[in-house]
Amino acid sequence: QVQLVESGGGLVQPGGSLKLSCAAPGSISSVAAMGWYRQAPGKQRELVATITRLNYVDYAGSVAGRFAISRDNAKNTIYLQINTLKPEDTAVYFCNAQILPRSLDYYNSYWGQGTQVTVSS
Repeated sequence: QVQLVESGGGLVQPGGSLKLSCAAPGSISSVAAMGWYRQAPGKQRELVATITRLNYVDYAGSVAGRFAISRDNAKNTIYLQINTLKPEDTAVYFCNAQILPRSLDYYNSYWGQGTQVTVSS
């Protein structure tokens, strides 16, 4: 069974930094695109950043220049470096991955449980 495991969230002051991690342990044949999404209270989940297996990246306009997504294919892990945090970045951050499990012959989309990021003084 495939389950994404996120870590790195927390409470940080405005202007601070955090680094989130998302690992895809388990019986996996391949991982294609991975990404981060976030959901603020009372709002819909939105895309933050994505990265392909070949490290092509894309960012939401609201985070470009402050967030950096990276990937370690050997560990099936992605990271999100978040800098210059703003109160409006407060949200639950979710990891998503397109994974080919060893038990299947097609890719499925998997989500992590989410990690809370709170930006407050």
